[in-house]
Amino acid sequence: MVILKSKRFILRLYRKGDEKSLQKNINDRNVYRYTFRVPYPYKIKDAKYWIKCCIDLTKKRNKTSVNFAMDINGEVIGGIGLENIEKHKAEIGYWLAKRLWNQGIITEAVKLVTNFGFKKLKLKRIYATIHLKNKRSVRVLEKNGYKLEGFLKKNGLKDGKYFEITVIEDNITPEWLLKFCMKLYRQMECLPYGKRDT
Repeated sequence: MVILKSKRFILRLYRKGDEKSLQKNINDRNVYRYTFRVPYPYKIKDAKYWIKCCIDLTKKRNKTSVNFAMDINGEVIGGIGLENIEKHKAEIGYWLAKRLWNQGIITEAVKLVTNFGFKKLKLKRIYATIHLKNKRSVRVLEKNGYKLEGFLKKNGLKDGKYFEITVIEDNITPEWLLKFCMKLYRQMECLPYGKRDT
């Protein structure tokens, strides 16, 4: 069983018996507000379904996601994971019970899971897609070395409204940035003069 440890909490796989604390801590409009796939109200049946999916996923050989329960004294106080795992890349996502916000817990958890992704899963790219207004989440990622990559207009849909998504990536090295700039420069050289942005 995969367990990642911090001094204040552990990250472990979900298990039967987590349903009650999961439902209690995620069933909050403030948590729901900036998540993309969490329903509200979040019912016990939702918790049971999620935990069953996570347990079933651990049995698969080729995993498309890895989801950790954030555990303090046996209580699920948050969740974090790597989704859309595809060859060399994955998307990181997380949530935390509101009463524990602004204590550095998510920042620690992101560090642990990012290291797990690069070292254990041998990923080359980890990115996050975040609601443009979710400034707290942006700060959490920046503290862990993630950099702004771009914006996706009208890419998110929640409560019948479209919104802009911020894409933030880890592992942007100076070498990668130089290669990207050179590639962009070469592409601009090939454009007719009338289409250049001057």
